[in-house]
This record gives sequence, structure tokens and C-alpha cells, in this order.
Amino acid sequence: MTRNTYEIPGQAGKLAVVTGASDGLGLQIATRLALAGADLVLPVRNPRKGAAAVERIRAAALRARVTTTDLDLASLESVRALGDELLGDGRPVDILINNAAVMTPPTRHETQDGFELQFGTNFLGHFALTAQIFPLLREASARVTTLSALAARSGSFQWDDLQYQGKYAAMKAYGQSKLAEMLFALELDRRSRAAGWGIVSNTAHPGLTLTNLQTSGWNMGRDKPSAHTAVFRQTSKVFPFLVQQPGTGALPALYAATSPDARGGAFYGPDGFAHLTGGPSEQKLYRTAEDRGSASRIWAEAERLARVSFPAVPAAR
Repeated sequence: MTRNTYEIPGQAGKLAVVTGASDGLGLQIATRLALAGADLVLPVRNPRKGAAAVERIRAAALRARVTTTDLDLASLESVRALGDELLGDGRPVDILINNAAVMTPPTRHETQDGFELQFGTNFLGHFALTAQIFPLLREASARVTTLSALAARSGSFQWDDLQYQGKYAAMKAYGQSKLAEMLFALELDRRSRAAGWGIVSNTAHPGLTLTNLQTSGWNMGRDKPSAHTAVFRQTSKVFPFLVQQPGTGALPALYAATSPDARGGAFYGPDGFAHLTGGPSEQKLYRTAEDRGSASRIWAEAERLARVSFPAVPAAR
């Protein structure tokens, strides 16, 4: 039997940064953190949606201390600007939840820096943000939770064309970006333990959750809504055990980011049928995520492409 609840420990005095919190999964995560007493910074691409999210959070948590700031993860310049802003504020970041994502646009799109949109936004943007605010994370001995997806199970790296400049395949590119995020989370925890950074990094996935993530991606660049949109929404009504609402889909990430029992280097997701729905539980790493060689390689690629770097890790003796 699944448990579709999780009581977050008190988070008073902690600062949480949650990307993609203007709606959907991120908004649920941010609201629950606010209810637990955390102060929030919500980096958003759309100021209007950000302001509406703040209103909703404050309606749920009357004493919430929540602010928005600008961030477009598809722009490394925007990521650097946010990093400079947070470093300038100087407040340690206790919780970073790398949640924002783009999913399966039907045609290939690029970030402002020329990267395939899903790889650049989902992975490189979050990698760069984490690197930019590393001093604040280290000072707080932060918990960093990076959202992956079920698609990472079948994901693989197209090493000779990470940007899918050749033949574009929407779901393969998405799976690659989500596998990269998972490997980043695991490698960050390994490096933290090896170097004594004090950062606890893990990864989570929301199962199959009904949000705007799927529909916005499917409809990107289309004049008419994709047929997938109606089918997905109808499936959630007819087969509710296959699709869950954002409030439940947020639980694995919240557990990974706040539970005293959640471990670094671990993977959390729903405990129900096929891990599509249900309450949070630790899950076995996908076979694709166990390749440390790929983790080191994609880390090095990310540092090169995003033009950022983490501190060096002492060589193992």
C-alpha cells in the first residue's frame, strides 16, 4: 500500500531556492516548504506567473517569506546574473531544488547559447546555477535535490552529437537530459564526500504527474494543440492509478530535500505501480545511472560547455 503523505520537518530559518516554481510541481514544492517555515527564493522566467505564484503561496502560508527573481535557464548569462545576485546577498542556501524543465518539443529548439533546448535548460542551466552558488551551498552544508524522470531509465548519451544537431529525436533528447541530471546529482554527492564539502546531493522523480510540463513541450511551435494533450488528460481521469496530481508528485523531491532519513547519492520516487504514482520511497538506481565513467565525462563536458567549474577534488590515495 502506498503512503501519499509526507510531513516535512520544520524548516524555520532555512533558505530554499526552487527553480520552476511558478506552477505545477515546483509550485507545490515551494508551497509545502513555505508551510514548513522555510524562506523562499523562486527564480522565474515569467514575472507575471511568478507574482501569481507568490500570491498563492502566501494564501496558503500567511507568514511566508517568499520572493521571486529573474532566471531563464536557457541563458547562461541569466544564470550568471542570478548567481551574482545571490552571492551578493550573501545568505547561505540550505536547500536547492533543481526542478524546472522542458519536455519533448516536437521540433529542435536551441537555448540562447546554441545548445539543444532540453539539454541546455534541464541539465546545463542547473549545473551552472549549482556551480555559481557553490560557496553559499557549502557554507550551509546544503541539501541539493535535482529532479530527474522516468525517462532516465532508457536514456543514453549521444556523445558524438549531444546537441542533436543531426537527426533530432524529442524523447531521446529528453531522456539524455534527464540522465545527465541524475548523473550530475550522484557525481556531486561523490565529490562532496571526497572533498569534505558537506553538501548532500540526491535525485528524485515525480512519477507520472499531471502538470503543464508535458503539454507545453508537446505544443511548442504548433499552431494547434497536440493530440497527446487530450489523451494524457483523459488518461488521468480514466486511470487515476497511472497519473497523479502535482501535490502528490511533489512528495519524492520534498522527502529527498528535507527528510533526515534521505541520503546523499540516493534516488527517490513514488512507491506505487511501476513507480508512476504514490508516496515517496528510496528506489534502486537505474542501470544507466551506475556508469561512473559517464558521470565523470558528462561533468567535464558540462564544465566546458557552461564555462563554470567546481573546486578540485583531491585525488584518491
